[in-house]
Amino acid sequence: MAQKTSSQRGLHPASDRPITRDYVCVSDVSKTYQTPRNETIEALSHVSLTLTTGEFLSVVGPSGCGKSTLLKCIAGLSAPTSGLITVNGRPVKEPPPKMGIVFQRDILLDWLNIVDNVLLPIRYTRGHNPETARQSAMRLLDTIGLAGFEHNHPWELSGGMRQRVAICRSLLLEPDLLLMDEPFGALDALTRDELNLVLQRIWLRDEKSVLFITHSIQEAVFLSDRVVVMSPGPGRILEMLEIDLPRPRELEIRETPEFGRYSSHIRALLERHGAFRR
Repeated sequence: MAQKTSSQRGLHPASDRPITRDYVCVSDVSKTYQTPRNETIEALSHVSLTLTTGEFLSVVGPSGCGKSTLLKCIAGLSAPTSGLITVNGRPVKEPPPKMGIVFQRDILLDWLNIVDNVLLPIRYTRGHNPETARQSAMRLLDTIGLAGFEHNHPWELSGGMRQRVAICRSLLLEPDLLLMDEPFGALDALTRDELNLVLQRIWLRDEKSVLFITHSIQEAVFLSDRVVVMSPGPGRILEMLEIDLPRPRELEIRETPEFGRYSSHIRALLERHGAFRR
């Protein structure tokens, strides 16, 4: 399980981590698409990684490197062309049980109020007591700072508040695995910082396994136990880097030399592989 405190050591390979149970295993996965012009596009090339139980793992890389494709394959929303993905020991052929997912767009229904948007998952799953689920939704809204807004509608909320609702919805059924596809990418910098802190607090409390997709190097370093760095497309893994910084992390940690070394290392790696070509 991901450790919540650690000493501030230098850069070192993620392979030095203590052995823990792998919750998600991606083994030699490739993914190709056919375009309408019958051209073959390779999105992922021989990708292998693991996400351990209770770990926060970020995937960072340039646009078009296959980050979102990888997440969709793990989520059972798209099948890999080759290779194997397992979640909790089972091959992924459909969306795994006990999984929550958050996209860059909040995908809220404007005609439902906030609490009913959070409750949407119980409409499509069996065995849930509606009143118990409503109580859980209210607790989640309180935890994430939206108490008092439960009867508002999405169109009355800011972008950051809407994304909080989407996070609550993903947590309603208490998933063991949380997949997040650039959830804060469309938000302003201040709101993004605030939601980074909110997400860290929830993760430290619940110890879920989190796969987080982002373009932001700083965000990846701030949130993660490990960062997977991907090449420009076709996406392949350049490096898996352990982030050995103490938790809980405050925003000020981004000004420390240790944080700067991680960020600079990732940026230099991406630059060497052509991620910042003009």
